[in-house]
Amino acid sequence: MTGDAAADIGVTRFEGALPDDVNDSVSLLIAAARAADGADPISEQGLRSLEGKVPGEHVVATSGGVPAGVATIRSENGTPNVELVVDPARRRQGIGRALINEAAARGAQVWAHGDLAAAAALAASAGMTRTRELLQMRRGLGPDATLPEVDQRNGVVVRTYSGPNDDAEIVRVNNAAFHWHPEQGGWTQADIDSRKELAWFDPEGLFLAFSAEAPSTLLGFHWTKTHPADPPEPALGEVYIVGVDPAAHGRGLGKLLTLQGLHYLRDRSLDAVLLYVEADNTAALRTYEKLGFSRYFTDVVYIMA
Repeated sequence: MTGDAAADIGVTRFEGALPDDVNDSVSLLIAAARAADGADPISEQGLRSLEGKVPGEHVVATSGGVPAGVATIRSENGTPNVELVVDPARRRQGIGRALINEAAARGAQVWAHGDLAAAAALAASAGMTRTRELLQMRRGLGPDATLPEVDQRNGVVVRTYSGPNDDAEIVRVNNAAFHWHPEQGGWTQADIDSRKELAWFDPEGLFLAFSAEAPSTLLGFHWTKTHPADPPEPALGEVYIVGVDPAAHGRGLGKLLTLQGLHYLRDRSLDAVLLYVEADNTAALRTYEKLGFSRYFTDVVYIMA
């Protein structure tokens, strides 16, 4: 959410992919906001929703007939998740508030990527409550960055993704590990399939840990991701998902799998890696800080009262 005196504002709702001409204008204003704010205003899944590749609804706000802002709404485990952005050249004209009024029903989660002051002011004016913080953390991977070696565990076998036969166990462990998480919990096969369709998916970057005594039962996994260079931002690796079956906690698998993925990303000549973690997940924060990660910026969730 980035945004906002009232102008000649109109709002139009869409379901599925935006029409090509509207999508072109929306893409330009999203790029302008990214350049102005130093943060992506819409997530990867939000962008895919605007393209009609994942289910969602959208609200486009116009000023003088020209697209000036957009909100995208997706349901995650039954809760509406809203992301919105206003063209930097048209802020403080009531466009952000118009988008919220149209897109954010009672109980909706409204995301503010980067925790910008303008977004906080807009949320306050709409009477929204700050309820959640998602931290982006980063660490270097370049030649001068020290990376611990992978400390193998007795009785644990780590291999990379071998195909669809692994999917059911990934879904099982993911949902056990993230049963509490509003977006990551409740995955289905469709969630696996949609991510395997993306350009960044590499089976060699998806690490699976099994017990040597029960080689068909997954203990945990680390799904890595690579972001291409987007000047001035260089190419980056990502610790996309680290999930460990709660039944396997206490065996150091989170650290083992994280390091396995970090070495893989460094071997791809990436100079830095990022990850996202809930601000109140103290155990994960400790693990990542010990591995050299530090806080980079914060995404915030506001709830409509």
